[in-house]
Amino acid sequence: MALNMKQQQAGLSRKAARSVSSRAPVVVRAVAAPVAPAAEAEAKKAYGVFRLSYDTQNEDASLTRSWKKTVKVAVTGASGNIANHLLFMLASGEVYGKDQPIALQLLGSERSKEALEGVAMELEDSLYPLLREVSIGTDPYEVFGDADWALMIGAKPRGPGMERADLLQQNGEIFQVQGRALNESASRNCKVLVVGNPCNTNALIAMENAPNIPRKNFHALTRLDENRAKCQLALKSGKFYTSVSRMAIWGNHSTTQVPDFVNARIGGLPAPDVIRDMKWFREEFTPKVALRGGALIKKWGRSSAASTAVSVADAIRALVVPTAPGDCFSTGVISDGNPYGVREGLIFSFPCRSKGDGDYEICDNFIVDEWLRAKIRASEDELQKEKECVSHLIGMMGGSCALRGAEDTTVPGEN
Repeated sequence: MALNMKQQQAGLSRKAARSVSSRAPVVVRAVAAPVAPAAEAEAKKAYGVFRLSYDTQNEDASLTRSWKKTVKVAVTGASGNIANHLLFMLASGEVYGKDQPIALQLLGSERSKEALEGVAMELEDSLYPLLREVSIGTDPYEVFGDADWALMIGAKPRGPGMERADLLQQNGEIFQVQGRALNESASRNCKVLVVGNPCNTNALIAMENAPNIPRKNFHALTRLDENRAKCQLALKSGKFYTSVSRMAIWGNHSTTQVPDFVNARIGGLPAPDVIRDMKWFREEFTPKVALRGGALIKKWGRSSAASTAVSVADAIRALVVPTAPGDCFSTGVISDGNPYGVREGLIFSFPCRSKGDGDYEICDNFIVDEWLRAKIRASEDELQKEKECVSHLIGMMGGSCALRGAEDTTVPGEN
């Protein structure tokens, strides 16, 4: 819908203009009672069960008395396969807690608008008591409005013959725009988790374009790599995976990633003391973890959407539930001030711990031997090259891309 002459002459701000634009999102929104005239207007834009007020008197008081303030979670790529698994975990209370009401703000594209409506309908039919609001749209400036969390799943898939440098450029432009939208619209303490690949550098681009949000709040998903590593240690040792702890992933979410067997524990013992096979650790363990997605595709012809969604849920829980004493979790975070000598200004996966308040700190007591340090350095060098490839998207001058023609290090099955 075009702006009329009065609006043009008034010089409306971008947000005001957006409210009358054809890009304004379709909204499925809960309306609180009593219904005021403004709320009535809002209800007319809404549809389905989410336009109705939620009456907590219909619930057992023992369930509702501890409910917290609604958390607003924005999700990009919301009609995709990963989100199709994740959204229902979020709405059920499985991720943020059974006492945490949630509002989902779903971002898609013009092509996926009808699919987004279908997603909203499925959420509607699932009757989750904790799900208070669903809004859908194609404009990140609207969808990210006041978001407490932004789960950035959407990214362009890798096309045939596309080099990693090309993927960085194409997705980098998306994350530059979305970073700016977060900067303008999201909560000032928004936690951002980037899943779309190459996730480390995409997170870096979003972070550098969102200076109003703390740099520490940006994460790249390496929890799936951690989960895969735990599975391989469990299989090799004959111990169930719940006995595996301190399993850290260092570096990039690529085949240069470093699953850390040096500091891992199995049943409380150092992993090398349980699995007495250093050749397996050094020559087979890392490739098994890094290439797991490709092995899965060979088995059933699909990418690892479900386990990726589970790992996103795990990554969020790691920040909202206190870390067990002596344990850690893996997440790609800004390397500024890290205790391991990794160069600053990179989104780099480290072993971390949390008090369950959404914040974290990098663990400072991990042993880094000569072998581990060499592997970490290789992943660090790759991330520096990726950063230089997208220098024009993050305000750096003079960068050049050394990745063209280089070996492909993309994790198979996650193009």
